[in-house]
Amino acid sequence: MGVLSPEVAPYIVAPVLQAVLWGLVQGITEFLPISSDGHLVLIPALVGFAPPDLATTAVLHLGTLIAVVVYFRKDLWSLRRARSDPEARHLLSLLLIGSLPAALALLVVREIDRLQRSSTAAALFLLVTGLVLVFVDRLPRGQRQIDRATPVDALLIGFAQLLAVLPGISRSGFTIATGVARGFERVATARFSFLLGVPAITAAGLFELISLANDGGVPRSAWLGVVVAGLTGYLAIAFLLRMLARTGLSGYGFYCLALGVLALVLL
Repeated sequence: MGVLSPEVAPYIVAPVLQAVLWGLVQGITEFLPISSDGHLVLIPALVGFAPPDLATTAVLHLGTLIAVVVYFRKDLWSLRRARSDPEARHLLSLLLIGSLPAALALLVVREIDRLQRSSTAAALFLLVTGLVLVFVDRLPRGQRQIDRATPVDALLIGFAQLLAVLPGISRSGFTIATGVARGFERVATARFSFLLGVPAITAAGLFELISLANDGGVPRSAWLGVVVAGLTGYLAIAFLLRMLARTGLSGYGFYCLALGVLALVLL
């Protein structure tokens, strides 16, 4: 009693294991500068799994959203004082300006959808991410902090975030790289990158969930992926912020280059 029959078990265990796998992939790669979309395209192709469906992808965004909101809860909560606190008002204005370019993604939804199903495109864009990270890591280290950022800085970082709609282009990688190129201290620009990701990740998750409204809803197993993505995402944020000042971006860049080349050779 209580043991799944051989006939039933595969239909329950397989979705659960896949939900855990996609939760791990999403949680780790959303915040490390190695591209979550690229991995969600390439890993299924390399290991022979079916890629996560729209429902799973949508709810996985909720997991990473929870991770970043919980980790930066104090920063986000401080924004409520924007009217009376100049520092909070400055940060809020930067986040609003930096989020504006994301709206342009709506103009190319169909083209983006086609690219996100292409393993070749994901591999090529992963190579681009790798080259950018390796190049930027060789620039002189800046010391600017976000309280010295200008609207132009926020807008440029926002456009870097927009490029992450392409599979293989890392959102965190490109936004951090842009901040570093603008002379910001690495950890400071990473923190801003993650805060800027809150509206972007929220919009992506809501857009996909709305698309599911008339498509049978979300399978229960997918919610396990949310928990896994949330936990691993939180740990990935903590890891990157702790290690970024020590190791820089080159290691992540070489990883992206290696995975991109491997995918082009094998797929």
